[in-house]
Amino acid sequence: MGSDEARSGHPVTAMQWKNYSMERVVKTLPMPLAYRLQTADVYDPVTNKPRLQAILDHMSKEGRLEEDVAIRIVQEATVIFRKEPNVVEITAPTSTISVCGDVHGQFFDLVKLFEVGGNPDTQRYLFLGDYVDRGYFAVECVLYLAAQKIHHPNTLYMLRGNHECRHLTEHFTFRAECLCKFSENFFNICMEMFDTLPLVALLNGQFFCVHGGISPEVQTLSDVQKIDRFREPPAHGPLCDLLWSDPNSEFGNEKTNDFFVHNATRGCSYYFTYPAVCDFLNRNNLLSVIRAHEVQDMGYKMYKENKSTGFPALITVFSAPNYLDVYQNKAAILKYEQGKMNIRQFKNQDHPYWLPNFMDVFVWSFPFVVEKVTDLLLCLLSVCSDDELQEEVQHRGSVVGEGVSYNRVMNEYKVVKDKIESERPLRAQAQLSQERRQVLKTKILTFARLARLFEVLRVEQENVSKLKALSPNGVLPVGALAGGKETLLQALNGVPGVKSFKQAKALDRVNERMPSPTPVKASASVKPAAPAAATPSGTLGRATSMPPTSSGGSRTDIKNETPSNSRIPPVKTAVAAAQR
Repeated sequence: MGSDEARSGHPVTAMQWKNYSMERVVKTLPMPLAYRLQTADVYDPVTNKPRLQAILDHMSKEGRLEEDVAIRIVQEATVIFRKEPNVVEITAPTSTISVCGDVHGQFFDLVKLFEVGGNPDTQRYLFLGDYVDRGYFAVECVLYLAAQKIHHPNTLYMLRGNHECRHLTEHFTFRAECLCKFSENFFNICMEMFDTLPLVALLNGQFFCVHGGISPEVQTLSDVQKIDRFREPPAHGPLCDLLWSDPNSEFGNEKTNDFFVHNATRGCSYYFTYPAVCDFLNRNNLLSVIRAHEVQDMGYKMYKENKSTGFPALITVFSAPNYLDVYQNKAAILKYEQGKMNIRQFKNQDHPYWLPNFMDVFVWSFPFVVEKVTDLLLCLLSVCSDDELQEEVQHRGSVVGEGVSYNRVMNEYKVVKDKIESERPLRAQAQLSQERRQVLKTKILTFARLARLFEVLRVEQENVSKLKALSPNGVLPVGALAGGKETLLQALNGVPGVKSFKQAKALDRVNERMPSPTPVKASASVKPAAPAAATPSGTLGRATSMPPTSSGGSRTDIKNETPSNSRIPPVKTAVAAAQR
């Protein structure tokens, strides 16, 4: 069984697949499937719905679908999303529902998520957005989730995240991935689907589930229903806030009475405070806000309890483990069942390797070629004296780093110099001006430094790829290559003594901002809203004081003490971090 037969246009059998994989240099790594699934392969003629297992098996082996099939799946899911309201109400009196955070194109971890959460045929799911960008398998995530939505329109729910828009997908990786795997048309079809995704889910009448957070312009759930969601999210306003806002870094221990403060990290929207969340929950008779949007070292974070309920006012969940292949974080999902909230954690799965920005092997091999070319140029230009070169690099050790050392440059220079000078008349040697020699010397050192840059690119490809993933637009920091391996590692490691997760988060901070053009800046602060009974609809009043508490941050075991006069049904919570 050869590669030609495997690529003949028909699915391969298990035995053929085994033989096919043996053609690779790494025998244990099978080649990607070249056959693209057709409509007959994907759609069941009886149910007229996608075959989920066939899609999963095929994409898990890096296989793709024909573009018309992929477009059909996305468009059928779009029809379902379009019919859903801005606020999806999900009842969960007895059955289990898993609340999932950011996925970010990590398809093989998404498969693990469904293993941890259970079969969607028997379990319900709520995804909080950010299915694309950053990871290199976002197309697979979109197609698989869309196919699941077609099968389970009333038990699997997907909200919109801040990355489900044209602005961010063009700035990051999803558009480039669509062009690599399909076309611009497929990308536009996906954008149309993203425009239809609901914004908020109300879980069991108690939990306000959203991607980012609350907004000063959203006082009640009816305010969310009034938003026109079928469009590109703006740079300010309630739609922007629901997708972009974050909790204050001192959530629960603020030294301000402001409910909302401009979000300098994102460059748009707001930081919301603990009093703002408690006011929103009490105003709407809710128990907690569940959101995603921020990577967490343990996959989740539970914040300070609401004094009136004894339950965490805010919960963050993040479901992309080892985010960007750098963060080394765990992922988590929240499983809500019969009034009990469990947290299930899982680690990242191995996945196929993609070159940065979906580059092909020819572009990737460019540093190898240029390194050899610079070596040749060094030989051609080495016509100045030993003393001049020695003077230039004195006290600097190697000018070109490991593998392209000063001694190597000098040895090549001497060979060429001896040959040239043996053929050059003595009178011609005397006529070589000092300025000319200086120019040649500069060229030699310049190409020596270029040789170093391209050798670093060749030898340190993995570290370069990691650093590009953490840099805006995939651009390396200035001097990262010129400094060699040590500079690359220093850039990746960040400040000495800080944990790896914090290092990665600090490096990636610039990518948390809304990309240019710069959005309209929100006001420095927004005063809190008054209690519902005393505030006219659509107006903002002064803060009501909240009693301070001594603790904040995450909790591992939380008991709900719902007041007897509250309409919120009792909820028991136990964080059972079942690590997979």
